[in-house]
Amino acid sequence: MQLAKGHAVQNSLAGKVGLTLAATALIAISAKIQVPFWPVPMTLQTMAVMGLAVVLGPRLGLAAMGTYLAAGAAGLPVFAGAAAGPAYLAGPTAGFLLGMLLAMGLTGALAQGRGTIGRGAAMLAGLAAIYVPGLLWLSNFVPSEKVLAAGFTPFILGDLVKLVVALMLIEGARRLTRRA
Repeated sequence: MQLAKGHAVQNSLAGKVGLTLAATALIAISAKIQVPFWPVPMTLQTMAVMGLAVVLGPRLGLAAMGTYLAAGAAGLPVFAGAAAGPAYLAGPTAGFLLGMLLAMGLTGALAQGRGTIGRGAAMLAGLAAIYVPGLLWLSNFVPSEKVLAAGFTPFILGDLVKLVVALMLIEGARRLTRRA
């Protein structure tokens, strides 16, 4: 459901900048929203990243995620915790953040021109693109035998649910815009 190619907002530079900044803000807000979840709370960031990747496509998605990471590196409080700055980007979650950047490009590219099932498969590929570098980087901070328990097992079910919710929201919006 990438924005229509002929849409004036997407084709103008101001429109692209506006979409990028709005998407960046949505990623930052989603990182701050915590959902009670066992054994650890989760944020809505994965849902926002995957949904935006499908809707914006790879270029604007990468621009939004890159802007989000640059804002955090500059010290703006956009990340899930209160910390920000370059040191945060060297911490245990840095690999997951890099993975989100990769996922924006991959998911956005794979979802283009696809139906619901194809967009869902693109989101699953994007989720793998988040977890692989995330877990590899996390292994620098957690003993290797505990990496899955620390960075995968508590989150995968919630992330799969968030992908389904994102896909349902996209499909619902798509149907509404077709009727209008």
